[in-house]
Amino acid sequence: MISANDLRKGTTFVYDGDVYEIVDFQHVKPGKGAAFVRAKIRSVMNGGAKDVTFNPSEKFDEARIDTKEMQYLYNDGALYYFMDPESYEQIALDTETVADAMRFIRESDTAIMKIYNNKPFNISPQNFVELEVTETEPGIKGDTASNTTKPATVETGATINVPLFVNIGDHIKIDTRTGEYLSRV
Repeated sequence: MISANDLRKGTTFVYDGDVYEIVDFQHVKPGKGAAFVRAKIRSVMNGGAKDVTFNPSEKFDEARIDTKEMQYLYNDGALYYFMDPESYEQIALDTETVADAMRFIRESDTAIMKIYNNKPFNISPQNFVELEVTETEPGIKGDTASNTTKPATVETGATINVPLFVNIGDHIKIDTRTGEYLSRV
């Protein structure tokens, strides 16, 4: 059991029959009245977020979220298949669950799967990936002093902003948490 007073950013707990993660929290002690905890929570199962207020003495069951590295195999049009490299067990996830993560995951790449009660609910790419640029406008010679960017499409289909000197065929490093260009490889 975890009390509302112990809630911190990233804590997962069971509330109203669903599993939530603390996105942001604030302990409030007004001049008059009792203290309380104001929190923004996000459902780990469906992604919905809401603002709630808790009494500091409220107690919740702590939710244990397991993470596992999985290898992305293929997409059959409706489902995305991932394999556990240790047991070779395959897990299929629907497009809704993996949509955002697939912007930076190629076949055979490793991804992080989050699991609650043996049910996978989220997939995310590694924090940093190296991808090839497949489409972008050519850079203008001599235009390297300014800090301007141009859109570029990488091999997974994601479009990100890159510096003007990046060309088709270049391999670039991307921070998948923000979707930002980091460097050429």
